[in-house]
Amino acid sequence: MSMLAALKGCYDRLAEDDTSGIAPLGYSEENISFALVLSPAGTLVGQPTDLRIQSGRRLAPRRMLVPQSFKRPGITPRSFFLWDKVSYALGVGERPKDRMEGEHRKRLADEHRSFVDLHTRTLADTDDEGLRALLAFLHRWAPEQIDTLDHKEDLLQNPNLVFQLDGERRFMHQRPAARALWARKLAGAAGREGLCLVSGARAPLARLHPSIKGVRGAQSSGASIVSFNLDAFTSYGKDQGENAPVSEQAAFAYTTALNHLLRPGSRNRVQIADASTVFWAESPAPAEEALVWALFDPPADEPGETDKASAGEARFDAGEAKKIRDILNQMTKGRALEEAAPELRSGTRFFVLGLAPNAARIAVRFWQADTLGNLARRFGEHYRDLAIEPLPWLTPPAIWRLLYETAIQRKAENIPANLAGEVMRAILTGGRYPRSLLAAVVIRMRADGAINGLRAAICKACLARDFRKGIEKEDVPVGLNRDEPDPAYRLGRLFAVLESVQRAALGKLNASIRDRYYGAASATPAAVFPMLLRTATHHIAGLRKGKGADWVKKPEQAAGWYDWEIGQIIASFEQKFPRSFRLEDQGRFAIGYYHQRFQKKPEAPEDIAAADAATDITEDQED
Repeated sequence: MSMLAALKGCYDRLAEDDTSGIAPLGYSEENISFALVLSPAGTLVGQPTDLRIQSGRRLAPRRMLVPQSFKRPGITPRSFFLWDKVSYALGVGERPKDRMEGEHRKRLADEHRSFVDLHTRTLADTDDEGLRALLAFLHRWAPEQIDTLDHKEDLLQNPNLVFQLDGERRFMHQRPAARALWARKLAGAAGREGLCLVSGARAPLARLHPSIKGVRGAQSSGASIVSFNLDAFTSYGKDQGENAPVSEQAAFAYTTALNHLLRPGSRNRVQIADASTVFWAESPAPAEEALVWALFDPPADEPGETDKASAGEARFDAGEAKKIRDILNQMTKGRALEEAAPELRSGTRFFVLGLAPNAARIAVRFWQADTLGNLARRFGEHYRDLAIEPLPWLTPPAIWRLLYETAIQRKAENIPANLAGEVMRAILTGGRYPRSLLAAVVIRMRADGAINGLRAAICKACLARDFRKGIEKEDVPVGLNRDEPDPAYRLGRLFAVLESVQRAALGKLNASIRDRYYGAASATPAAVFPMLLRTATHHIAGLRKGKGADWVKKPEQAAGWYDWEIGQIIASFEQKFPRSFRLEDQGRFAIGYYHQRFQKKPEAPEDIAAADAATDITEDQED
């Protein structure tokens, strides 16, 4: 099923549900801040009604169904019906810094004139009391009257407003006469008829598709997935929407469904780097949708932990979170969804769509249609590829947490372009992780010297999946493996031991060997390790004399353990240190470092009784 057809199907399902709040044909959900109350004679009654609601520390516009908005390209103003921005409805607004005073006044006058002209034409023959009152108000209003209104400063910020007849709770656009007029106007504006590529039926074609709002980073006024605006995109005399014929009804349906899924607080969306990701089921499935949301954005390990990447405001309650964690952990162990959660319908068909901003358009980062059972199986494979010991999480990490490890200063805006989409495609399809993921993590580790559990897990996942697919010749261990012969892995272990020797001998330092030499050691070991080993020999000699950091209780035994550990690692080297490591080997180096550095309790020969000393020397693992 195509993406647009799946979105239309989503709209059709939501439209049958009276509780969904989805907009009917010809209407859209918009942010409305104020209402002007009018008398039957068309005079303003009292002050503007503030419709905004409290959202945290600020007032946010109220979401309201109004006659559908549309794109306003070009320089000719076009107004909306029975609602609009203050600049259109009242002809006032603050002057932008990049606009001259005269130009600004002319623009306001043109916008207000378009609003008045539209309603004068449309409402000329109406006998509805409320619509007649609006028409009288527009002919009587002068922009200078803004000075007499409360909320003047807020109104000058150009929010959207609606109108209301005094004594009524409904708004002008909700009156039966207004609905009938709007329906006739839509019918009269129907475009040329053609074959719709979405529905397969002949119907009036949409020249321009409604805007899609809510994609982070895209234009606040909305952007498009389907649009043509240059002669190079046209052929055979067809322009704009006729190049990809979609009926007005289908265009409205897919964009309305997408705007509904992208709305603030939606439990059907999650932000993954630059990709605003939405998902939905082919049939009603609230329990299954909760699990899919958790696959993309699992419950936090600790109560109260903030989720700074997710766009959804609602989170799982305690009972729901505990149940989902149990399902995810069973998936990590390889159990099928039918066994982990038999109450869920594994055959439910799901759609996943990732969108990213691209100037005035929206780019599709990834698109996947599959059953819940297959999605769970793919994520289970992903979790098992990530598995590393000691495990740095209680619940498998969200995708956005992994991506943060590839970014400078762990900031979302620094995540490499397109990486989120490539990683998501790999997870959803079971394909290779992008090589750029491993490269980005290795670069960050070399740059900042931070080798944590998430970064080591990313390296392990990339290598483990490549091994399963026959690309890498050797697998990578999940936990510390003292018998692992791979040179890069063993040298990563050795680097961790040498760092521990330095800490034991000198205590905490402003710059350890990890800060100074990790990048060189992981890429060109032959140039660094001989010098590091000579320095370590000097530090071990000091430990044998009882000198060392305050927290090393038994320095002589610690020295013996270090000698044994270094000897055990180097013993397998029959050749000299490698001159350089390829990217994959640098990933194995990081895994070896992590396993050695964060092992739960290092092993040691009984004849040197170093078990206690080994525990002592790992107390300072501040990472």
